[in-house]
Amino acid sequence: MTKPSLPELLHAAVTAVGGTERPGQVTMAEAVAEAIDDGSHLLVQAGTGTGKSLGYLVPALAHGERVVVATATLALQRQLVERDLPRTVDALHPLLRRRPEFAMLKGRSNYLCLHRLHEGMPQDEEDGLFDQFEAAAPTSKLGQDLLRLRDWSDETETGDRDDLTPGVSDRAWAQVSVSSRECLGASKCAYGAECFAEMARERAKLAEVVVTNHALLAIDAIEGAPVLPQHEVLIVDEAHELVSRVTGVATGELTPGQVNRAVRRAAKLVNEKAADQLQTAAEGFERLMELALPSRLEEIPEDLGYALMALRDAARTVISAIGATRDKSVQDEDAVRKQALASVETVHDVAERVLNGSEWDVVWYERHDRFGASLRVAPMSVSGLLREKLFADRSVVLTSATLKLGGDFNGVGASLGLGPEGVEGEDLPEWKGVDVGSPFDYPKQGILYVAKHLARPARDGDRADMLDELTELIQAAGGRTLGLFSSMRAAQLAAEELRSRVPEFPILLQGEETLGELIKNFAADPATCLFGTLSLWQGVDVPGPSCQLVVMDKIPFPRPDDPLMSARQKAVEDAGGNGFMAVAATHAALLMAQGAGRLVRASGDRGVVAVLDQRLATARYGGYLKTSLPDFWYTTDRNQVRKSLAAIDAAAKQAEE
Repeated sequence: MTKPSLPELLHAAVTAVGGTERPGQVTMAEAVAEAIDDGSHLLVQAGTGTGKSLGYLVPALAHGERVVVATATLALQRQLVERDLPRTVDALHPLLRRRPEFAMLKGRSNYLCLHRLHEGMPQDEEDGLFDQFEAAAPTSKLGQDLLRLRDWSDETETGDRDDLTPGVSDRAWAQVSVSSRECLGASKCAYGAECFAEMARERAKLAEVVVTNHALLAIDAIEGAPVLPQHEVLIVDEAHELVSRVTGVATGELTPGQVNRAVRRAAKLVNEKAADQLQTAAEGFERLMELALPSRLEEIPEDLGYALMALRDAARTVISAIGATRDKSVQDEDAVRKQALASVETVHDVAERVLNGSEWDVVWYERHDRFGASLRVAPMSVSGLLREKLFADRSVVLTSATLKLGGDFNGVGASLGLGPEGVEGEDLPEWKGVDVGSPFDYPKQGILYVAKHLARPARDGDRADMLDELTELIQAAGGRTLGLFSSMRAAQLAAEELRSRVPEFPILLQGEETLGELIKNFAADPATCLFGTLSLWQGVDVPGPSCQLVVMDKIPFPRPDDPLMSARQKAVEDAGGNGFMAVAATHAALLMAQGAGRLVRASGDRGVVAVLDQRLATARYGGYLKTSLPDFWYTTDRNQVRKSLAAIDAAAKQAEE
């Protein structure tokens, strides 16, 4: 029997999921197959509606070697495992004459821990474990969540938190889960043979396709202890998110609350001298964190340096003491010891990292009204780490609807540790970029409107003219508006003002309900508007008449006082580059491209993306930002836009009738 061709396989898969083949999808599948066969690296921009999941799954399954697919969002992971992969495998089975296995793998804390569930969890204030089910009032929300978890543990086959519906609070889940550092290990745990996390790992070892998340991919790369099975091909979907997710995993944090928790957990397991040393160091650190420290700490203040040294040395003493002492009076001592060690080791490692003062790290101080003060340390860049860990010894395909910024892939490529496209070097992985377009006719389906007549926005300034413009646009659109704001404060002020100005159009505000509920309510009523900030720029998929106007209040540059972004910008400038374009403009272009992508989600969608910031039309960098957006029809004519919105609204109302 002849080997089936890629077009045959793709046709079978697309038919199985009830879709239609699109030229961009075929182009993508061919490019992915070529990269896998050559062992090369590929960046693929595939616009909304391309069907990119099948564009990479079909050539990956046809190849026959193990593939890891890493995504940023739970929604896409579930779509792959529950819909796309089962149907694709069934469709390809007769052609491939084999049935590839697939599995999902997440970090350990995503799985129910049977030891915690049955034996209890370590308590900071007392010896041993306590029964969280008895401690929580059965009528409280926490108590009800815990009882549901206990019942669910007898039914679930996966123990995966995301399989529990409805979900439970983070507080409840924390009492029945453990981090990898806190885990006893399968060989030492009484429940090791039944462990959900271990079973997930075993399934992944046997699977041809392993679906995971960016965070676990980052842990696998950074920590040196492999958590993913060996694989020949890595596919990163939603790849525009990868750098921020890897940065998050590589960021360390120290807070007074975290340090005090480590003190309490270790106190019963070590001698009095070691416990007192850590307690004294914790008190000194907490006193300093109550002071108003500078935001970015390019040099560690002397007092803080002494406090961190005391904390590091005391933590090291406690770690040694925990390893040298045993106390059989402590109930389930191994579990209590493991949790205490995890807490103290984190304190030690972050304090030491800050003190080391690497030129590749950025250290800063933050204070939140709700969470208090924290000391954070993050890598200046993760590009070198990604180049070394991600692109060695395997073929890597990165795909997203937004990878091509300012007309090429080089900006995103640089953030991933890649050189300019087509430039080869001893340490630079070879790669190519492919833009397979979109099935949508953007110039006919959407308008990009820039409110050039508005005053240039000032940071945190009063923007009465912007609110007037927003009011008129919402009225012309008949509601149907997704408002994307550069800060939560701006979203709140706009929602408060517009609720009084246009009471006939309900205004939903991020934070007042869960994100899922907000999007559901927004989609259900076309007259409704939804206002919010960062997660809405990327997380809303509402095709149809409920979203016909997407408004951006201003270009979403990073805040000038953002310690990490400003440090990265300065590093580029010190190396002779354009820091603003490489960091701030690239950040804004990526967000704007994602935000504009909320408008057209289906072939029948029509509408306007309105940017209420004149700089997109007047500033030198405006052209770079515009070329990063879908190719909508462009105008600065406010009257034309109002007429277009009114016509789209009228057509939608007629269709609804």
